[in-house]
Amino acid sequence: MISVFGSKFTEEEAEAVKQVLLSQWAGMGKKVTEFELELAQKRHLPNMLLVDSGSNALYLAITLLNLPPNSEIILPSFTWVACAQAVLLAGHKPVFCDVDIQTQNVTAETILPHITPQTKAIMVVHYAGKPVDMNPILALGLPIIEDAAHAIHSNYYGKACGTLGKIGVFSFDSIKNLAMGEGGGITTQNEAYLARAKKLRYCGIEKSGFQQSQAQQSQNKWWEYHISEAFIKMLPTDLEASIALIQLQKMEKYQAIRKNIWDTYQKAFENTEWIIRPQNPEPYERHSYFTYFIRTPFRDELANYLLDKKIYTTLRYHPLHLNALYQSTKVLPNSEKLNEQGLNLPLHPNLSETDVTYIIDCITKFKK
Repeated sequence: MISVFGSKFTEEEAEAVKQVLLSQWAGMGKKVTEFELELAQKRHLPNMLLVDSGSNALYLAITLLNLPPNSEIILPSFTWVACAQAVLLAGHKPVFCDVDIQTQNVTAETILPHITPQTKAIMVVHYAGKPVDMNPILALGLPIIEDAAHAIHSNYYGKACGTLGKIGVFSFDSIKNLAMGEGGGITTQNEAYLARAKKLRYCGIEKSGFQQSQAQQSQNKWWEYHISEAFIKMLPTDLEASIALIQLQKMEKYQAIRKNIWDTYQKAFENTEWIIRPQNPEPYERHSYFTYFIRTPFRDELANYLLDKKIYTTLRYHPLHLNALYQSTKVLPNSEKLNEQGLNLPLHPNLSETDVTYIIDCITKFKK
């Protein structure tokens, strides 16, 4: 079966993990710090704080904004459930807005109708790695959390996605462009946010006993610690960071593979009338090519046909406002249309040229 998402690991990642295991320290340590520094440098981020998942990074980001209880946070309906769950778990109300039908991204126009006096923040999601048009949204004057889970390699007017709002959030799970198995992170220009986040990810503990024992003027009973506030543990591990460091070295190579597959699909389906292709990046954008998302009125038939051909496809994501959990009565036509017509085709660095040719050949023959 050809998978729709995937990462590419080799003996290099396996050796890196082996070395961490042989060091007898697999928890958060030097490799985590090394990855944080190298990623921040490579992507021109102000900083990078690694945590255990992208979902928890979203929750941490909302917490850092210190919003009044029950604040409204506007976010796209067409996104992963963790976005809305993070809002709820932080004690706030998710307010769903529609997305642009062509880009699957929120815009200032889709956000504006949902702003009320209770709106205290906006969450944007760079779908598939295509940057959200941020300048008009920034002009709305509300704090912005950037979900850049798909956009580790994306730029908007030369700036890395994740650095444009108050806080940027990344995901490094097993199918992302930079994969470590599980993992997430935040970046922010706000030094106070960063300092607080470092405490929060370790249950709100300001310094571990080991850190205090290494201080130049360590006190007696250095194992005692001060808890600044209650929070859950979100620590990453050196095991994951060791994988991520190798993946970071290969990111440009793997991004070139992703772009080549994207370009091959775009050319192959250029004259396929029953397929609406995704938008290419604008001249002022750099895309991460996380997934190739098409629209077709024959979506269900196509997906089942491809499954019979051992090609797995999917729809990522289902509109959240249609889920009973959120008790929304809104009608968001673009998100609902995407729910009926959208399909993600395989795109990842493990695909061979033979795989891509086979996928295109199957799709081309579908309507014949």
